[in-house]
Amino acid sequence: MTEDEKMQVAVFRFGVISDFVNGFQAGRTEKGRLIQEKCARKWQIPFSEKTRISRGTILRWLRIYTASNNNLKSLFPKDRSDQGGHRSMDDETCLAIRELRAKLPDATVPRLIEEMVAQKLLAPGVTLNKSTVYRFLHQTDMMRPTETKEDRRRFEAELPNDLWQSDVMHGPSVNVDGRLRKAYLIAIIDDHSRLIVHGRFYLSEALSSYLDAFENALARRGLPRKLYVDNGAAFRSSQLEYISASLTIHLIHAKPYTPQGKGKIERFFKTVRTRFLPACTATTLKDLNDALDRWINDDYHQHKHSSTGQTPLQRFTSNMHCLRPAPQNLKEYFRRVARRSISSDRTITLNGKLYEGPVALIGKRVELLYHENDMETIEVKYQNKSYGVIRPVDLHVNCRVKRDKNNQPQLHQEASPACQNGELFYGREQDE
Repeated sequence: MTEDEKMQVAVFRFGVISDFVNGFQAGRTEKGRLIQEKCARKWQIPFSEKTRISRGTILRWLRIYTASNNNLKSLFPKDRSDQGGHRSMDDETCLAIRELRAKLPDATVPRLIEEMVAQKLLAPGVTLNKSTVYRFLHQTDMMRPTETKEDRRRFEAELPNDLWQSDVMHGPSVNVDGRLRKAYLIAIIDDHSRLIVHGRFYLSEALSSYLDAFENALARRGLPRKLYVDNGAAFRSSQLEYISASLTIHLIHAKPYTPQGKGKIERFFKTVRTRFLPACTATTLKDLNDALDRWINDDYHQHKHSSTGQTPLQRFTSNMHCLRPAPQNLKEYFRRVARRSISSDRTITLNGKLYEGPVALIGKRVELLYHENDMETIEVKYQNKSYGVIRPVDLHVNCRVKRDKNNQPQLHQEASPACQNGELFYGREQDE
């Protein structure tokens, strides 16, 4: 596995155990119920055909993560030498189970094993384990799911910043350099208080716009324990997943075609359409956002909510003791991460530009952390240790760099001939 693939696995594993971190205080019974729910559901596990996670695996991930002082890289998968295949079943046994399953689609796993033995479909000396057959049927989608009605209930987070909901609304068109462009409202609402932790119109709903909104929300209102988002491209970004996991925020994606779970943010969007936009006369993006900011602070946040009996601002500030402040270096968490190897001439290529790497890291695969709008400040890390900021290659300086007997660079200034007033061409004639 590459480092990027291992990071995807680590982010997924954090998503599974994130309910048990961030000061999880539930009793043993509640914890057991939550683990049982996670074991019962199907997962899309990165780079794996498995769809189920056992109780022991969840507890092992949680133990490793907490023992490493919440270091996300502790959840990296370990390399193994026997990957792939069903180690306890040969191809003929797998094929026999498939054919028998097609004949007996409703049979239980113990019944399938009994029939395999009765019909002598097993090779001499081969025995089947129930867990092995269960895993094989799940991986091949031959395990008939139990039909259950979905239990949908109204819910509310217990405290401020326990859960944020976020989504994007298509807004009005605004004048940008003489052209009309559509604006998109990116909003994040606190589930407990209905406070809008961030709301702003952007000219795009791309990842860069959402990360700007998310960073501003964190800086102003602190860190949530969970972030509930849609399945759009920006919300499925690996960078958003990495940022959330690094800040110990559980990123939750709504089930496709089930808008019921996003009821609070959808209700806010309806309020924007019915109460704010009809009275708004702004024609530019700046004026639109200024008007939205005034309306949220002076109207929406001061209006008593029918469900809570309090204004959003009152409800949010009544339990501020439980809020987690954002780290002082919050901006660093929003840097992109690229992995590159430093070549023998100390150079690294990033986004088509050439940079100089540290001599000590020649031949090493390092991490480059940077903001896309600031390609002059790129930090290089190796094995979680920072080696400072790298700088672009100056080819004119490098051509004058010599090395001493200890391989240390020495800058030599070469004297250039005086070439003023045509002396280069006519000096000889004048001497004669």
